[in-house]
Amino acid sequence: MTPAGDVAGTEEPRGELVVVTGMTGAGRSTAAKELEDLGFYVVDNLPPTLVRDVVRLVDESKGVRMPIAVVVDVRSGSFFASLQANLAQGATGRRTTLLFLEADDDVLVRRQEAARRPHPLQQGGRLLDGLHRERVVLADLRGDADVVIDTSNLNVHQLTDKVAEAFGTPETVTLKITVVSFGFKYGIPVDADFLADMRFLPNPFWVPELRPLNGRDEAVSTYVQGRPGATEFLDGYVPLIGGVAAGYLREGKRFMTVAVGCTGGKHRSVAMTEEITRRLVAEGYDARATHRDLGRE
Repeated sequence: MTPAGDVAGTEEPRGELVVVTGMTGAGRSTAAKELEDLGFYVVDNLPPTLVRDVVRLVDESKGVRMPIAVVVDVRSGSFFASLQANLAQGATGRRTTLLFLEADDDVLVRRQEAARRPHPLQQGGRLLDGLHRERVVLADLRGDADVVIDTSNLNVHQLTDKVAEAFGTPETVTLKITVVSFGFKYGIPVDADFLADMRFLPNPFWVPELRPLNGRDEAVSTYVQGRPGATEFLDGYVPLIGGVAAGYLREGKRFMTVAVGCTGGKHRSVAMTEEITRRLVAEGYDARATHRDLGRE
């Protein structure tokens, strides 16, 4: 709705401002959550008169590159009528995109009834009456919208895919894989999607010259990967992760945690975590290694 550009005297490019609005039950919350996963700073149920204040606060606290998404709906009451005026002023200095979500009345009625929540404009009447009043209120915004998504025949994953297609970047729509080493004696990571147990390999702890080292040291890494079964495990496990990765993206999940454990989280798990990460990166995945328990002993 407003052209891209920098505030006068500011060379650093500003992030996008996405205003999410549309019919109650059409998927605003789902769209907002997806934008948050894409790296946007998201504010829900924001009165339109505060849009510029939010942008200013984010500029000061997060930096002007941080993209922002604000969700505005009829719960904003009388403030809602000022949305178009506030956006038209272009005072934020950001490229502003108006995302409008809609769906057929029968679909919206089913969703609202399933949620067991009244429509904010129902006013004691039928749910359908509230939807009709909302369509009247939103008519002009619907006509001005930059992106319109009809969610009548979309499930949650299909909607998030459309939002990602519209607002994602190559950096934000890829799967981010964290490979974390840990020690079983300190507990299994609660956020693990996959769990691999390296205790089937001989423990370098019992090799005197390797005991003071850790899995990041070349001597330990060479020892661990040279044990029988290590290469076979890596050759089978890394492709397994890659095979699942495509499914994660199809289902709208963009973060995967692979936990690799051994007894203390110092030798075997660290060495194998580093190698798994190296292989994933070599295959083109956005992967990073982290070592939860390294240094605890």
